Amino acid sequence: MKPIIGIITRKSLSESNHNIDIVYKDIATSIIKSGGIPIGIFNEYFDNYLSICDGFILQGGSTLEEKNYHIIKLLHHLNIPLLAICLGMQEMALVFGGKEIDIPNHQNTTHKIHLKDNTVLMNIIKSHHIEVNSRHKSAITKPCCLTISATSNDNIIEVIEDTKKKFFLGLQYHPENIYEESIYSRLIFSYFIEMCQDKK
Repeated sequence: MKPIIGIITRKSLSESNHNIDIVYKDIATSIIKSGGIPIGIFNEYFDNYLSICDGFILQGGSTLEEKNYHIIKLLHHLNIPLLAICLGMQEMALVFGGKEIDIPNHQNTTHKIHLKDNTVLMNIIKSHHIEVNSRHKSAITKPCCLTISATSNDNIIEVIEDTKKKFFLGLQYHPENIYEESIYSRLIFSYFIEMCQDKK
């Protein structure tokens, strides 16, 4: 059976000004194309889905949500695969002692990131330099218990991970938005799905 991937929804407003929770279609599509089954999950009911899902994704967004801190801590403790994207990565960093900082020049652009050896990311991508997209106005300082596995030319932390876990990876950029044109994005999603299938 294909692995079931829980996507933690983000709060938003509809065009008619109603409160809604959203899943970004590019994330769901990337999961499907990589061999998984996506389902949206409200963070307040997260614990009910631990026995259903094989892995989880924390999406990007605009507002930090403290309820996600519990999710990050629990998945880390239970060694359940977690892929955290953009704001999701920033939430991951904050849980492990990092701090949020404002940056002026990473919105709606592309740039290179530089990967470090002996990391899960390098094991997946097998290249020291890749081009990524960028649309964030905040970044993070070094978390105390996680490995920095990639940085930008201006030393912004782009990827963090726990190399001792099955899959615990945070990306500052958006691989779901460049899935078709970037082999590296496809490799990350494929490896994530593979780890979600691994029951060891």
